[in-house]
Amino acid sequence: MKKVIEVKDLSKHFQVHQKKQGLENSVKALFSREYKEVKAVKDISFEVNRGELIGFIGANGAGKTTTLKMLSGLLYPTSGKVSVLGFTPNDRKNDFLKQISLVMGQKNQLFWDLPPIETFEFNRKVYDVSEKQYKRVLNELVDLFDVGEIVNQQVRKLSLGQRMKCELISSLIHTPKVLFLDEPTIGLDVSTQKSLRKIIKEYNKKYGSTILLTSHYMRDVQELCKRIIIIDHGTIIYDGNLSEIIKKYTATKRISIYLIDKAPKRSFLKFGKVVEYEDHNVVIEVKRKDVPQVASKILQELSVEDIDILETPIEDVIDQVFVEANNNHKNENR
Repeated sequence: MKKVIEVKDLSKHFQVHQKKQGLENSVKALFSREYKEVKAVKDISFEVNRGELIGFIGANGAGKTTTLKMLSGLLYPTSGKVSVLGFTPNDRKNDFLKQISLVMGQKNQLFWDLPPIETFEFNRKVYDVSEKQYKRVLNELVDLFDVGEIVNQQVRKLSLGQRMKCELISSLIHTPKVLFLDEPTIGLDVSTQKSLRKIIKEYNKKYGSTILLTSHYMRDVQELCKRIIIIDHGTIIYDGNLSEIIKKYTATKRISIYLIDKAPKRSFLKFGKVVEYEDHNVVIEVKRKDVPQVASKILQELSVEDIDILETPIEDVIDQVFVEANNNHKNENR
């Protein structure tokens, strides 16, 4: 498959002003400032093929947004090489900008006092999209996002979820080949998050766009991405299939038991580790290979109304990856 994004030893360092407390120090800072170098991204390398939808995961301050800004040309790298669609992003060439889009969940591009359709038309002219293509793509996106009834309403009167859908449409009017999504579902209710996930998946399939997605909602990543890249303190600590990392870090599964008659907590200890115990619902953790036998014993020995076999939550898996990385980092610095 053709490589769309190529990143080699990419780094970004910032000089951050260190301001001391007090009026006297504030006055001194006007003439002489102290700076600290912050290494936001450190020698990262990865490649992305055409049509891939990849989850880019990391804690706050890990370097996700900084990386996306370098890939989209908003930030100039300190060192390293980056190529997107064969272009060097920070050159900001028109031919490059017309083929990408960066959507940031906390940033608005819609005109607040005008209906979304006005922003769509504005972007059509900015990206030099023909009337014919614009009408075709707009109709497809309006149907896909199910926003036909709101595109002519003032943006200020729309809900957060409706605005986010229109923000995405505005960024997709020129059908970008590469789409950078930075927290697109942040602050949205569960139902709207689910709707946006479905839309992103359908858009990726329909247009074959390459998508790099950052999100703190692991459900977004789990449902959309086969491959994930995990970044921690500016360094990539994992790049591979999501399914593989789940297998590596989950030697256990969880059994959720719904009881007809409540039983004491101690009666479950022989089956495995009790993770949750509340009224008639108990969740225990057992080794993967032991699940069939343990489930069978539970059904034989207890008064059970229902039983579910659950995977370890993806949030717990990712947390284990970060804990292991931090432990390795501490050991290296000793």
